[in-house]
Amino acid sequence: MKLQPNKPNKPNKQEKPLLGITMGDPAGIGPEVITKAMASRTLRTICRPLVIGSMPVLERTIKSLKLTLKAVPVKDHEAMPLSQGTVAVLDPLEAPLGRFSPGVAAAETGAASVSFIKKAVTLAQLGCIDGIVTAPINKEAINLAGCHYPGHTELLADLTQAKESGMMIVGGPLRIMFVTTHVAIKDLPGLLTQDKIEKGIRLAQLALTQLYGIRKPKIGVAALNPHAGEHGLFGDEEARVILPAARAAQAQGILASDPLPADTLFGKAAKGQYDGVVAMYHDQGLIPLKLVAFGTCVNLTVGLPIIRTSVDHGTAFDIVGKGIADPGSLLEAVKLAAKIANGRKSARSS
Repeated sequence: MKLQPNKPNKPNKQEKPLLGITMGDPAGIGPEVITKAMASRTLRTICRPLVIGSMPVLERTIKSLKLTLKAVPVKDHEAMPLSQGTVAVLDPLEAPLGRFSPGVAAAETGAASVSFIKKAVTLAQLGCIDGIVTAPINKEAINLAGCHYPGHTELLADLTQAKESGMMIVGGPLRIMFVTTHVAIKDLPGLLTQDKIEKGIRLAQLALTQLYGIRKPKIGVAALNPHAGEHGLFGDEEARVILPAARAAQAQGILASDPLPADTLFGKAAKGQYDGVVAMYHDQGLIPLKLVAFGTCVNLTVGLPIIRTSVDHGTAFDIVGKGIADPGSLLEAVKLAAKIANGRKSARSS
């Protein structure tokens, strides 16, 4: 098997998707969760994995965890080893990564993590890989390296020149699109605009129809305030921006709800009454998600021209080197990326 552009007109239904798994920040738990996932038999039943990251770091991680794995270097178009016990690694760094302190944000490891992402995006855009699964980067480290993005989502949107993209996190029975993410609660009311909420609803519709194959998804739109504002008693965001956004989406044929109290909406979604939820802010969506699917949530970037899923956890600097990092979220991210890739291949062949 060659690492080369796929041929969309002649898909091989028997061939598992080729997924690029980026290492993330080498000083974080990315190398550990990747090697643990590679050591399990589960991952190879799902896809053909290609690790995009630092070869020396991966080798050290395998050794420290005492895993029966062997890292094998590959180039862009070389044949890749697929046998159990081998890890195909594409290291895009011009020089081996120097010494760094595990669990500490640094410009060197931040720059390396960005290099891994850029290489993966290039391969995906060329059709050499079917999708990307990303281990966590550290926002402080990439900014120290001069890459001034708040996270993966914004960097990927820029690299792929996506017109519109956003973060959906899935876990258990919930699929949640976010209008805002990492912002201070005190700034939230001023950041919620009708345009941003309409965008969140559009992206939720896009994800549920194109990535999940739901023909007419029902989308629950969360209110910001308790009791959906109680007719203005607890706030006017519902009447001022959320309801107009929902009604605009409804006028376009999207089955979006009017703003609903969040304390009941997520329970209804968990029972299947809604296919997805649009949350107004980070914790509004993440608290119920992690309550029902802690450790197995997956971050899905919607709106990119390539497939990208990610773990739903950070670099966890506090547990680096302890050998206790859980690869569960990475395995779930691989499963979702493979499912979407297989769906696209089936659609092309039909």
